[in-house]
Amino acid sequence: MNKLILAATIAALTAGAASAQTVRMGTEGAYPPYNFINDDGEVDGFERELGDLLCEMAELDCEWVTNDWDSIIPNLVSGNYDTIIAGMSITDERDEVIDFTQNYIPPAASAYVALADDVDLMGGVIAAQTATIQAGYVAESGATLVEYATPDETIAAVRNGEADAVLADKDFLVPIVAESGGELMFVGDDVPLGGGVGMGLRESDAELKAKFDAAIGELKANGTLNEMITRWFGEEAATY
Repeated sequence: MNKLILAATIAALTAGAASAQTVRMGTEGAYPPYNFINDDGEVDGFERELGDLLCEMAELDCEWVTNDWDSIIPNLVSGNYDTIIAGMSITDERDEVIDFTQNYIPPAASAYVALADDVDLMGGVIAAQTATIQAGYVAESGATLVEYATPDETIAAVRNGEADAVLADKDFLVPIVAESGGELMFVGDDVPLGGGVGMGLRESDAELKAKFDAAIGELKANGTLNEMITRWFGEEAATY
């Protein structure tokens, strides 16, 4: 009987350890409404809510880590955290370095924002955040690309005349334009880029990827993900 009790205790402890696996969730904390730092100094936003829910569904304990965007992939690869959940679009170039879950935001538009509607988008000076798909697009468009470390700096560059326009995710730009009181406006056509937004993981973490993939798939199937996208990004946001 004592042997049975001991075996049961070991099994319980082993199961508890497995369910308490800690996963460090890497994000930028500077890209609302995807992710930002709230007034209490904590990571907040759509991806914080989604990430916490995914961890609960996968029976993982998750800790949140912030990292500057321009080094967010190298620091994942080097082991400073275990995932990237930071508004990162899935691209072939990134997929050569890291792995991605299925997307949790469908492919959505990027857009230009400027102070006037007569800017030269193909020949002018366009701001974009460093190491984004928008920066890559501008670099190949014929316009002069100016890169900034944070999304807020790209908006400031337009406002202070360093750039004629900014190209960024439209979901990020919509509330900024709405709150500008008419100072900022959308110009030109929307630009479809990327394969949607997914979680980035090290290529060696196949088991962790499978857990998050399963949870994302469940949230798509039961409608929860669409509800979250609409609540955070508005009724016009692309859903599944």
